[in-house]
Parts: sequence; C-alpha cells; structure tokens
Amino acid sequence: MTGPEVVGPEVVDLGFARVDVGREARQGLPEVVYGSGKTPAQVVAIVRTLLGHNDGPVLVTRVQADAARAVLAAVPGGAYDGAARLLVWRPAAPTGFGVVVAAAGTADLPVAGEAAAVAAAVGLGVSTVTDVGVAGLHRLLAEQQRLRAADTVIVVAGMEGALASAVGGLVACPVVAVPTSTGYGAGLEGITALLAMHASCAAGITVVNIDSGFGAAMAAFRLARVAGRRTG
Repeated sequence: MTGPEVVGPEVVDLGFARVDVGREARQGLPEVVYGSGKTPAQVVAIVRTLLGHNDGPVLVTRVQADAARAVLAAVPGGAYDGAARLLVWRPAAPTGFGVVVAAAGTADLPVAGEAAAVAAAVGLGVSTVTDVGVAGLHRLLAEQQRLRAADTVIVVAGMEGALASAVGGLVACPVVAVPTSTGYGAGLEGITALLAMHASCAAGITVVNIDSGFGAAMAAFRLARVAGRRTG
C-alpha cells in the first residue's frame, strides 16, 4: 500500500482526496474540511495532512458528535463544538477585528452558532446578539450601539429575511447576510429569505448560501485580512 503522493508544492494526493496544502500561503488559512459525507477515517487522513503541512487553524465543519469522537481519538489536540458541529485544531489567536453575529430568532441559532464558532477559530473577535428579528424592532434598536461598533455584522435570518435590510440601514460596516431554512411553507426552505436579502434596498449587503454560517465567517475573514494588510 502506497502512502500519500505530493503533487507539486500545493497538493497532497491521498487517493480519495487531493488536499490543497498551499491554500494557507495563498489565502492565509488552511483548507477547511467539509465533514458531512466523509467517513471518520477520511477526515482523520485529511486533518493529519493539513496539520503536517500548515501552521494555522485546521477546521472540519458539519461533523456529527459520534464522528467527532472518532476523529479526536485518532488526532488528539482538537476540540469539538457540538452546537456548531465544528472540529478545530490550533485555533488562531484573537485579533482586533470585531464581528457581531445577529440572529433573528432562536430557530436560527444553529446557523448563527456555526458562523460565530468558525469566525472565532480563525481569529476574529466575536460577539452575538440573539432574538432581534423584525417582528419586534425594539429588540434590534436596543442593540444599535453594539452593531455600529462592529467591523462586520453577520445577520442570520429565515422567514422573510428582513433583518438583513434593517441592520443594513443602521450600520456603516459590511453586512454579511445568511438566509436560513427556518419558516413555514412559503419560506421555501430558505429561498424566500435568500431572494429577499439579494433584493434588499440596503445597499452593499453580501449574501451567502442558505444555512451557511461557515460561508459568512469566511467572508468576514477575508474582509479582516484586507483590513489588516492595509493598516499593518
């Protein structure tokens, strides 16, 4: 049985996966592993490869608890966040770039938790604001000071997705909107919120995929990288 094959300076071929070990040099963060659909043995092999070829945080998203236990038994030193379904090795030290994750309702918390956990693991300063949906605008307005102090706000909302527009009209910083699949039939499992966020009258909102807290955290990470380069 042959071992991993190094394909040039940026790829390690494991047979079932071609691991991009050059991504940290290009983008400032090692490749993040999407855990759903992979066996624990596959995740272990990929994580070991990333840890061996990179210096920064190694993350595996969308991992169920039983699979996480198996992976951690084989690759010690990591930590598992069950609410976010996230495995992390070597989390980055916090930076001065502040992200507020604003969740419209309690049903949106799993996605908001993923966004917050991933953002914290890659070194962003994270705080959360919960249950500030537009059905009770006074709850959102009470958090204006915290929202306006952020470098980026991640808005997580299902139903009609209106929270993104409301926040976008209150703050000057970038807003990253995450539509969630919460809501009744006409919510179309997040399609309604997705389209509403794209059609927002608050200019300049960035919209990521449905239920992708990870995607929102990565958007904030890229903003932080550019901001750090310009000020550093």
